[in-house]
Amino acid sequence: MAEFFSSGTQSTLERAKGFVLDFVDDLLKRKSSSVVGVDIGSSSIKVVQLKKRNGKAVLETYGELSLGPYAALEVGQATKLPQEKVSEALKDLMREANVNAVAGGLAIPLSQSLLSIIEIPMVSERKIADMVPLEARRYIPVPISEVTLDWRVVPELDSSSRSAEGESEKDTAAKKVRVQIAAIHNEVIGRYSNIASTSGLAIDFLEIEAFSLIRALDIRAREAVLIIDIGAGSTKVVIAEGELPFRSHIINRGSQDITQALSKSLGVSILKAEEMKRTVGLKDGVEVENQRDVIRLIMQGIFSEANRILLDYERTYSVAVSRIVLSGGGSLLRGTIDLAKENFEVEVVMAHPFANVDIPAFMEGTLKEAGPSFSVALGIAMRKLQEIE
Repeated sequence: MAEFFSSGTQSTLERAKGFVLDFVDDLLKRKSSSVVGVDIGSSSIKVVQLKKRNGKAVLETYGELSLGPYAALEVGQATKLPQEKVSEALKDLMREANVNAVAGGLAIPLSQSLLSIIEIPMVSERKIADMVPLEARRYIPVPISEVTLDWRVVPELDSSSRSAEGESEKDTAAKKVRVQIAAIHNEVIGRYSNIASTSGLAIDFLEIEAFSLIRALDIRAREAVLIIDIGAGSTKVVIAEGELPFRSHIINRGSQDITQALSKSLGVSILKAEEMKRTVGLKDGVEVENQRDVIRLIMQGIFSEANRILLDYERTYSVAVSRIVLSGGGSLLRGTIDLAKENFEVEVVMAHPFANVDIPAFMEGTLKEAGPSFSVALGIAMRKLQEIE
């Protein structure tokens, strides 16, 4: 069954049991204390395998595999591979990373899903369940019968009710409830489910990556946090209120844009430009001034757009964002966090998703640096691990 929210929430997906996955009996009967989380991005696939020991998550293995070569492209380039090629790459990665768990979950990209907050009158839970599909039609651009829909009531950050700017006294006097809806086209669910099954995985849930990010970054307090997840082809901006992504946006720029800009402006190959990006980043020095300026221009554009989203949220809902968390492979460029601090007036920190996971001592340094790349995959694995008693 595919569930977009954690188990235990009200969900219209209960009617879809058995629809998504149809695995052979021997896979379903295999039991293991180990679980795996899978994040299929535009330029790479990432996996994280965990197990539970003494009530705590323990890292068993993890790995990343670039998808560029599977499309006859360079490492780091975004791709649009057919389902069979993605399955091939996932199997290769699991073999190379020694993944032996078959139970777990798979992340659905934010770009292939819909997350929205709707506001409806405060009525009984049963009536909310009847109203949500009707209201959701206004936000979903395809027939409601073509998507799988889930929803959850959004708790307030504090005991006082908030209202959007410009609401009249009559509007604010009427009690409202905010409901988050999550929708994924059934074709997308089928595609990702097939990738999992043909790769030998008994995936029993799909989750929109925004939820995985929040879980991995341990955002539990009743506060507003802005997450900037910089990928290869795009950047995801998620404003989390407690455990829920209250707002989500996609900025159509990512680390691949830096590679392409370096290649074009300096007249070097994509492979050389990728190497420059990873080596130089925003490093100071006359000898790298041209490279740094190209990188800075693109990163500045990403942060400026994210700041616009932040300010609009704060102005609309009268809630201050308490901190900003940088995540994703693009955040690992040298000097990124310093540039981010120049662009925002609140605290900026780098994601450290493995902070609450037991890992070998000799890997602590490596995972502290590479950790932001694995936030989504880790968040998926953690959800499955939480289901194990």
